[in-house]
Amino acid sequence: MTPMIDMSFLLIAFFMVLINFSEADQNERIKLPVSELAIPPNEPPTTILMLQVLENGNTIYNNVDFDLAALKAALEFRKRHLASIGVEQGTVNVIVRADMYCKSEKVQDVIDLCQKLGFENFKLRAKQQKDH
Repeated sequence: MTPMIDMSFLLIAFFMVLINFSEADQNERIKLPVSELAIPPNEPPTTILMLQVLENGNTIYNNVDFDLAALKAALEFRKRHLASIGVEQGTVNVIVRADMYCKSEKVQDVIDLCQKLGFENFKLRAKQQKDH
């Protein structure tokens, strides 16, 4: 009986490693816009920084709502952390998920802030348009 229990725990651990946690980073308050041009990426980005812009312009980062000033402090901390572990900022992919009702100037403010901090690679998320 013991080997069977051991094997069960090994299988559970194996499947836990294989689970795709990309859905876990998404907040249900964000309603993505629909686009014909939205296609899933060919391969997942390696180092990511997920920013989710709400309708009011606040940004969710690490499951916490930030206004622009507080977001700057949080991203500066993240920048220092990445540097301390040897990750180059140019390799970080900033994924921006903006609510469909958020004004584009709010999204641009978030992107401008990231650019001032040295982040260069941006990916905007949208839902694929489904044929009916």
